[in-house]
Amino acid sequence: MTTEQEQSTTEDRPDKATSSTTDRPIASGDGRSASFAVSGPDSPATDDSNDSGPYIDDIAPRRTRDFGDLTRAGLSLLMAAVVMVFAVYLGGMTRGVESDAHTAAQVINWLADFPSTVLTQLATIVIVIIVLAQLLLAREWLQAAVSALAMFAGYGMVWVVSTAISSLNDFTLPMALVSAATSYGSGLLPDIYAGMASFLTAAGPRRTRSTVKWSWNILYAIAAVMVVLSWHSVTGMLVSMAAGRTVGMLIRFVVGTQNKGVWGQDLVAALKGIGLDTASLIRHQEPGVGHGSLAVTLDDDLAEGSRIYDLDTTDNRRFIVSVIDAQTHTVGYLKQLWDWVRFTSVSIRRDRSVRDAVQHHFAMLLGLHNIKLPAPAPYGIADTDESAILVLDAHTIELPANLNTLTKADAVAYMRYLSVASRRGYTHRRITPDTLARLEDGTAVIAGWLNGDSASGPANTALDKVQLLALFAALIGVKPAVAAAREAWGDTTLTTLAPFIQKVAVPSPTRALGTWDKQLLKELRDHINTIIDEETAESAEPVTLARFSWRSMITMLLVIVAVVVVFTQLKPEEIITALTNANPLMAVVTLAFGACGWIGSSISLGALMDRNRRDNTGVFMSQVAGGFATVSMPAGVGPSFVNLQFLRKSGYRNTPATAIMSATLVVYYAVYFSMLVLIGLFTGRNMFSGAIPTNTLVLVLGVVVVVLSIAMMIPPLRHWVTRRLMPLAKTYINQLLDVLSQPRQLTVSCLGALFQNATTGLAFWAALQAFGYSSNPIETTFVFMLAYALGSAVPTPGGLGGVEAALTFAFVAVGVPQGVALSATLLHRVVFYWLRIPLGAAAMKWLDRHNLV
Repeated sequence: MTTEQEQSTTEDRPDKATSSTTDRPIASGDGRSASFAVSGPDSPATDDSNDSGPYIDDIAPRRTRDFGDLTRAGLSLLMAAVVMVFAVYLGGMTRGVESDAHTAAQVINWLADFPSTVLTQLATIVIVIIVLAQLLLAREWLQAAVSALAMFAGYGMVWVVSTAISSLNDFTLPMALVSAATSYGSGLLPDIYAGMASFLTAAGPRRTRSTVKWSWNILYAIAAVMVVLSWHSVTGMLVSMAAGRTVGMLIRFVVGTQNKGVWGQDLVAALKGIGLDTASLIRHQEPGVGHGSLAVTLDDDLAEGSRIYDLDTTDNRRFIVSVIDAQTHTVGYLKQLWDWVRFTSVSIRRDRSVRDAVQHHFAMLLGLHNIKLPAPAPYGIADTDESAILVLDAHTIELPANLNTLTKADAVAYMRYLSVASRRGYTHRRITPDTLARLEDGTAVIAGWLNGDSASGPANTALDKVQLLALFAALIGVKPAVAAAREAWGDTTLTTLAPFIQKVAVPSPTRALGTWDKQLLKELRDHINTIIDEETAESAEPVTLARFSWRSMITMLLVIVAVVVVFTQLKPEEIITALTNANPLMAVVTLAFGACGWIGSSISLGALMDRNRRDNTGVFMSQVAGGFATVSMPAGVGPSFVNLQFLRKSGYRNTPATAIMSATLVVYYAVYFSMLVLIGLFTGRNMFSGAIPTNTLVLVLGVVVVVLSIAMMIPPLRHWVTRRLMPLAKTYINQLLDVLSQPRQLTVSCLGALFQNATTGLAFWAALQAFGYSSNPIETTFVFMLAYALGSAVPTPGGLGGVEAALTFAFVAVGVPQGVALSATLLHRVVFYWLRIPLGAAAMKWLDRHNLV
């Protein structure tokens, strides 16, 4: 949350001031940063004669960025897309809705006698005047200016969208959006909805201003009238309003909205409502511990996005006051929704309102005290329309644990704490390094129960223990962590956790620790499996926790792209004709050369891997799977992506895996280029010498150098590059040089790349032989390699289209009949492209089943 500070008036203690304290910095007295003492964001100044009020040290923000605005902007875009899809593919439904509306609204047909512009302009004027009047009378100059600019932006957006849609070659969508009062071109969509929706959104939210609320009602009424009178179409109105709503939400997020939370004197009044008479209320000004996108601190049990205050009452009691505003709660709620969507088989909390979240947190802390577990002692809760307040006993606040000095005994203490909570049905749901805390006497305490729950099932209980076990495995080592778990939970409980030990179960702050290793979870499972017999370990299948993963999403995307490519680019009649006329024996030889290409690439990659991490079958299957990735990525990118994922799963960290993958590419292209040069020298083939765009490459290189030079002239950017990127680049280069500095492995890798390139070229020679055309295999390989390199530069999946055209043109140019060249090209592409799709998919499934990709 970012705020603009607003200087407010002050109300000081009678024993602290002898003159007005307005604009005087007040020290908090406990080492915290100074701030201005206030009695509320809009309260008048108090003089020194007022000696009965409390001392308040607070800073009220003028504006707050609400991430809910970004969410609503995304939903508006989604609505516009859905409406346009319905307009194109379900036009009958939308026309039926409009027809029903016309029939049901015969009573207002008399309005049809008025020009449509009269109603729209009248509504626009009324909306703009009443909203701006309220803003100006309240002296909200910035809000008024931003609202006006948002209105212009809304009009501009609908103009751009209308022009873009009207320029489409297919008139289905424009026909669905046009209406009697609009026309093709920049006026396709009615602009009143975009302009007014953007204006009202930027002036809102509607709950804070009555004129905004009534203006929305006017806009909805005008929309209904214009649709039923056939002046505007339903789809055009909805798309226009969604566009304006999106623009307004984005502007509102950037500028921020007025904070309506409880501050200063209003907070004191809310605390008095639960029996606390304030003597002093001092806000903590220092930021809390970074925890995702929100700041947290142990002062209020890691409540996300809260404001923390020290409260001294008139009867000399001390409390911690935690205030969460509705606008800052949006991020926490979105995180809960994401976990709810992401996880399966486990229950996830979803506290839609800030009041629900604070009441639940209060109930969790009371429950922990009820089962005799140490935790912050809650005094009570209070809430207003825009804020929820949790009051905790200041003497029960926990302290952060030193993660660098934790021992096995500490791990046992924390695990026993969690075990007590689990036996009574209490689960934490998010155990991270921040949650490890201690009391003043050193007692181990797990903090941050706001996202936890009671009456939890076995799956959530197991997840808690896995999170704590993985955390201590990263902090003190796998063996000590497992030993501590055996002591605290017992072997029976520990063995039931093995199916739940998965990456998705471990929160990101734990995985961000410097001591975290990607093989840590595997080591944990292996150590636990040594406790139980082999048959039980093999039968312990992992529990499905993630509803989906990035890997599954990428795989699904690849499948979708592959299907699109197959159905849009495959020309079965041409391929069938070519295969029918081919010599069966030479077609089989072509297929054998294709399999040899996999063997060569497997040798090239496997030679650069450590012997103890190299699974020969897995290496070969990864090269087969690369053919499936090629169908949805440009040539060369797909296999590299599969190789990188395979290396990571084989136990390499990101940098070494990237270095080995890059070294494999360096070897492949170095051998490829060397073969072109050597064969070209010996065969005298120079027919393509002018095909390489030398000037273009020089121009691109020059532009890159100029851009980099200018970027490095900017000090902040230069410092960021030298401090953040250069160390990573140096590490990567050193790893790459280490890989390439091993003569034996490098030689084997080069031989593998040589075998791969040679067999791929000879496969085309065999394809020519299959159609009765004899040629020199070495010259054929040279022409093929050069033409294939040029064709692969086309940024299509696997160079589709470009490779076929380049090969056909190249061999026709060297004297091969056009029909033979085209048929040989199609046969070669069947073996090296189309046939590799199903084989690659099967290999990808095999790798996934063996956890190698």
